[in-house]
Amino acid sequence: MAEYTLTILGSNSAVPAHDRYPTAQFLKHKQSSFLIDCGEGTQFQLNKYHIKRGNLNHIFISHMHGDHYFGLVGLLNSFKLNNRQHELHIYGPPELDAIIRLQADYTDAQWPYPIFFHPHSFEGVEVLMENDSIRVHSIPLKHKIPCNGFLFREKPKLRKIVASSMEKYGVHHEEILAIKKGGDFVAASGEVIANALLTEDSSPSYSYAYCSDTMYDEDLVQYVQGVDVLYHEATFKSDSEDKALLRFHSTARQAALIAKAANVGQLIIGHYSAKYKKLDELLTEAREIFPNTELALEGKVFDIPAC
Repeated sequence: MAEYTLTILGSNSAVPAHDRYPTAQFLKHKQSSFLIDCGEGTQFQLNKYHIKRGNLNHIFISHMHGDHYFGLVGLLNSFKLNNRQHELHIYGPPELDAIIRLQADYTDAQWPYPIFFHPHSFEGVEVLMENDSIRVHSIPLKHKIPCNGFLFREKPKLRKIVASSMEKYGVHHEEILAIKKGGDFVAASGEVIANALLTEDSSPSYSYAYCSDTMYDEDLVQYVQGVDVLYHEATFKSDSEDKALLRFHSTARQAALIAKAANVGQLIIGHYSAKYKKLDELLTEAREIFPNTELALEGKVFDIPAC
């Protein structure tokens, strides 16, 4: 299994329809797990697709429309009932913190585990979270209300040690980390052994960009340029472009235009209007512009980068 996988939990816009749930995604990166948006029914989907909630420590909410966060309080309460003890980090609009606190106050549902709320602004790009291996940035989006997307980008990896060279040049164990970081090695004879003789390139660092609700916006290209996988909302087909503009959403064709201009590796489209029972025409429309496009369908797992 790939180290970096994306599972679609919900793909519809506004309301559940046609066996499609509102927006939610689960991103797994090595030892880190991220929930991206949390529409109604998200915890049912986590159960259905056998995703362990106990390993989920970071939740990102893009904006304050209900189809992107109405499942959150229920999930928090289930954590409580399951005797969760370890901390949870939530990244979202400032108003979301008040809703979580209000729910706890009026239902006497104080959370027995630590919740750390990290409000994000909507003024440009900011680093929301990082650990040893990954950094998460906000992506400014244009919607009816303030809205952010999220860019998950692996940090550069340490170089790989060539075992035969370690033995050949007599490298000691305590010197390996410095060599992995790019340093040369000074042998006992005083000879400087170049790092290129001791190491080889690691696998590339990967990236995933999540762009939830947004109208067509060419400024977005600069933020998602060259990412391995881009999720971009595609609420409507092109014959409803006027409606998309009015509601600050995008068409499948417009999502593909962004992917093409940004030279991304793969495009995933979702956030479908309930008017579409079948999604084939949205996929066809996007593929006419950007052939490597896939549908965000419940339960589908994507490797990042695309295989």
